[in-house]
Amino acid sequence: MSDVQDLVEVRGLRKHFGGGAHPVRAVDDVSFTIHTGETLGLVGESGSGKSTIGRLLTRLVDPTAGQMLYHADGVTRDLAGLSQSQYRPLRSDIQIIFQDPYASLNPRMRIRQVLAEALDTHGLAKGEARTPRIHELLQQVGLRPEHAERFPHEFSGGQRQRIGIARALAVQPKFIVADEPLSALDVSIQAQVVNLLGELKEELGLTLLFISHDLDVVEYICDRVVVLYLGRVMEIAPTEALYAQPLHPYTQALLAAAPIPDPARRRTIPLLQGDLPSPAHPPSGCVFRTRCPHAIAACAENATPLRDLGDGRWTACWRTDLPTPP
Repeated sequence: MSDVQDLVEVRGLRKHFGGGAHPVRAVDDVSFTIHTGETLGLVGESGSGKSTIGRLLTRLVDPTAGQMLYHADGVTRDLAGLSQSQYRPLRSDIQIIFQDPYASLNPRMRIRQVLAEALDTHGLAKGEARTPRIHELLQQVGLRPEHAERFPHEFSGGQRQRIGIARALAVQPKFIVADEPLSALDVSIQAQVVNLLGELKEELGLTLLFISHDLDVVEYICDRVVVLYLGRVMEIAPTEALYAQPLHPYTQALLAAAPIPDPARRRTIPLLQGDLPSPAHPPSGCVFRTRCPHAIAACAENATPLRDLGDGRWTACWRTDLPTPP
């Protein structure tokens, strides 16, 4: 669509940990875009580099190479090339919701202090406007004003995650990285937090990067999905198209591994065998080839580039003759 605008462009992003001949390639030549106002899902097995990408975009860790272009207010900035002091003014634009809502809150601070700290850092809601703003944020995430005087340990896990969301919203961001925001919550609470994120996104015009293992939640909340394996992008597609007809063998296996709530249904794709290879010693060529049932000799020779298939679909596979699952 010609009217779609990108808020974030990731180009050739790499993050290697450690030195020497075999650094850990947590993120290795990753490229994708995030459209303004959309929710982009980031999925893959543990160790695929999802959370590292979230931390790179928020500059909690520095990239090894590549670009992270941020388009806002008519200006394009490469987040990867900014020093921490240059990035500081953008922290109010780009926020993160952490996986563990208890570990991310200072146990010695009351909730009003947690939220006030965010406001103070960015010079927002000063003086008499401070308390009403804190109460407004709590109500926005489904809590009550009197909760401002409590400490983190006095809340349930779901309530603590709501506080984490309120802290992210306090500085009026444009872009939020939600890094596994549901994994520490009970299933019944997960649904409430997912619906809250969806409502806030629509109400405030937010753009979200939603990192998750839960494929059902990703299907429910995300507009498009990026599939990662061992620090590389395997497939990018609109959510409906990806779930209806996954093209990459890894995406097919990943979706096939999700529980089927019907005992009469049989899997049409066998589950993957073996473990994720070490990111310090990734396979040559296509990093998925050692577990791929369709691998050929060419897969070991060269890294697989992302191919544009049209209609917003991209895949990184040398094979163009593979059947798609029913």
